[in-house]
Amino acid sequence: MEVESAKVLAAGLAVGLGAIGPALGEGIIAGRALEAIGRNPEASPKIMPFMFATMAIAESTAIYALVVALLILFVV
Repeated sequence: MEVESAKVLAAGLAVGLGAIGPALGEGIIAGRALEAIGRNPEASPKIMPFMFATMAIAESTAIYALVVALLILFVV
């Protein structure tokens, strides 16, 4: 295997595997927030900001995986 093809394969695996966890986490976060709002609609103004903040934190993990993939492609 050539070096360039190994770099592309490693970058693809980094992004692919690094996006699975945040995707599952964001789905769970949204589902639980909607459950809570469904049970208590008056609490929606308190739940929604926390939902968006936790989803942003989960998404940052996928962004780190993208940064690692770009480093593999262009620096290594």
